[in-house]
Amino acid sequence: MAAEVVCACCGQRRPFTYVGPVYAVEELRRRLCPWCIADGRAAAMFDAQFTDAHWRVPEEVPSDVMEVVLRRTPGFAGWQQERWLHHCADAAEFQGEVGAPELADFPDAVNYLRLEMAGSGWSAEEKDWYLQSLSKDGPVTAFLFRCRHCGTHLAYSDST
Repeated sequence: MAAEVVCACCGQRRPFTYVGPVYAVEELRRRLCPWCIADGRAAAMFDAQFTDAHWRVPEEVPSDVMEVVLRRTPGFAGWQQERWLHHCADAAEFQGEVGAPELADFPDAVNYLRLEMAGSGWSAEEKDWYLQSLSKDGPVTAFLFRCRHCGTHLAYSDST
C-alpha cells in the first residue's frame, strides 16, 4: 500500500507499507516495508511468516519453494483461510481478487474453479450460478493465480 512507514525491520522511511497478514509474536501489521519481506530480513528478525501454511501442498513442490512463499512473499487476506496455489511443481504468482467479470478473461481459471466444485454435489446450474455470483469486492470472491512456468491461470473461491 502506498503509505509511508518507518520499517520496524530496517528502520528506513519507505514510501510503501505492507498491509497483509503477518504471523509473528510481535504485532507487525502496517509496520514493515515490502523490501524487508522480499529479502527475508523481516522473517529472520521477527521469526515471521506472511502466509499461513495450513493448506495442502503437492508433494512435487520443493520445501525451499514453500519457504519463499511463507517467509519472503507478501501474503493476502481472504474470507476464510487463504491458500497458495501451485502448478508445474512450483508456487504460482498471486494475481489478486477477482469476480465473475474479471474471470471472463481467464477460462482456464474458471475450469480450475469448476474442478474445485466437482465434489460439491451441486448441479450444473448451481455451479453456474455460484460462478456468476463471484465478486471482486463481495462476500463470494475468487483469488487468481498464474503459473510462473506455463502461464496457466488458477483460482479458488472463498466466501464469508
